[in-house]
Amino acid sequence: MNISDKDIKLIKSKGLTIDKVLSQIEIFKNEIPFVSLRNAATIGNGISKLSEHYQSELSKLYDSRLETLETLKFVPASGAATRMFKELFRFLDNYHYEKESLNSYTNHEKADAIRLFLIGLEKFPFYDMVMEKVKEAYPNFESLSEGKQLYIFVEMMLKEKGLNYGAFPKGLLPFHKYTLDSIATSFEEHLYEAAGYNKDVKDHSRLHFTISQEHLEAFKGEFERIEKEVEEKTNTTFDISYSFQKPETDTIAVTEDNEPFRLEDGSLLFRPGGHGALIENLNDLDADIIYIKNIDNVVVRKYQDELSSYKKVLAGKLIEIQDEVFRILNSLDKKTPTEAELKDIKKFLVNQLNVRLPLDFDKFSEKYKLEFLREAMHRPIRVCGMVINEGEPGGGPFWIKKDNGRLTLQIIEAPQIDKSDKRQKDILDSSTHFNPVDLVCGVRDYKGKKFNLLNFVDPDSGFITKKTLDGKALKALELPGLWNGAMANWISVFVEVPLTTFNPVKSVNDLLKSAHQVKLFS
Repeated sequence: MNISDKDIKLIKSKGLTIDKVLSQIEIFKNEIPFVSLRNAATIGNGISKLSEHYQSELSKLYDSRLETLETLKFVPASGAATRMFKELFRFLDNYHYEKESLNSYTNHEKADAIRLFLIGLEKFPFYDMVMEKVKEAYPNFESLSEGKQLYIFVEMMLKEKGLNYGAFPKGLLPFHKYTLDSIATSFEEHLYEAAGYNKDVKDHSRLHFTISQEHLEAFKGEFERIEKEVEEKTNTTFDISYSFQKPETDTIAVTEDNEPFRLEDGSLLFRPGGHGALIENLNDLDADIIYIKNIDNVVVRKYQDELSSYKKVLAGKLIEIQDEVFRILNSLDKKTPTEAELKDIKKFLVNQLNVRLPLDFDKFSEKYKLEFLREAMHRPIRVCGMVINEGEPGGGPFWIKKDNGRLTLQIIEAPQIDKSDKRQKDILDSSTHFNPVDLVCGVRDYKGKKFNLLNFVDPDSGFITKKTLDGKALKALELPGLWNGAMANWISVFVEVPLTTFNPVKSVNDLLKSAHQVKLFS
């Protein structure tokens, strides 16, 4: 790599080093090995299904500890709405209303998404706002053809000349319409939701949003607009903080020949390292319990009590696991366990913490047995909700075989799997559950000291993706995902939760689903 003074200046401005950049290029050259799936995690084999009575007990446990708990909700919210409107942008690029009818276009393009968008048009929360803009600009709108009407509507909704939703962060888009004058963003819904489970006995609720820096003032403005009403309705005082993906987590892009990709002006191209970069942001925070949930996974308020109850169950499970882990570690500090106690600890590790012991563990010396047990338990803990897989995108729970031959329970993304390998593909296809990014995390150890989460990342679990820029092919490096490789060395406990807890808005048409509609279709 020929490095110019301009390159060095750019690298340093990001907080990176030349060695770090060179090591990233080596990753592209050597490629990242696929994971080795052993089998899919299923009910009874890595995923727990809790009885209603047990769920009730866990929820009560959580409520009983609220007086001493400091909780925080962590919401990755830097995503732009562009991908949510992908089909609509395609419609604007490809449809020519002066040349063909809308029906003709949707037929030959097989544009089912456009058909659904048109059918549900008046059910979208932004419909009235867009129409107001449309009628200002086009007084004769009602006399136009159906195709031209839809084209104008979409253009006014997405483009800068109108509401410019195509450039919005997803968190600030209208998501739910309660009345003509009450339309909520997903950001606002996260506050209402947090009031149901993420607040202390003094009715304070802390939330942290990771956002793009250019959207900071917009998020602050939205909170100022809704703060008084939300706090009065929920009897909650909100403490909102924000952070941005750190520039030192950016990764260099390369050409298909693994040479640094350069822009028209000759400068190096760096790209955000994906949501795995947010482990740095999470590491800067501290609380007894940290909930993690994506910005677009919200529901209208009539469903929030049900959702909150499952959050309390997961948090109660975390507390139950922590209590036993901390008890054992404190005990190991004081005395050597008896054979009976050692047997119970091994059983706890296998049955509750999903730790697979080495086959020759019983042949270890006493010293190495205790070292292994301490090391296995002295880690951050995450309890992850898992929902039945019905074809939605998302990381799946699998048992994977590490280089040392040991099995570990992980959340794996599809790009990490060699789908050309029939056995690996069969295991992938046999998966019954996936992770909807519904995590409850414990980041303090048994002495109350916060873990350095960066010590528990698996640096080899990122993946390489193919992209294009200005028509040129490039390769990008995704850092180990926040709930994938970035938490690979945490204690992982997977619990089945109902599919009703997973309601993301990946496409604009998802807003037509019942979880996002106050009044359903008649």
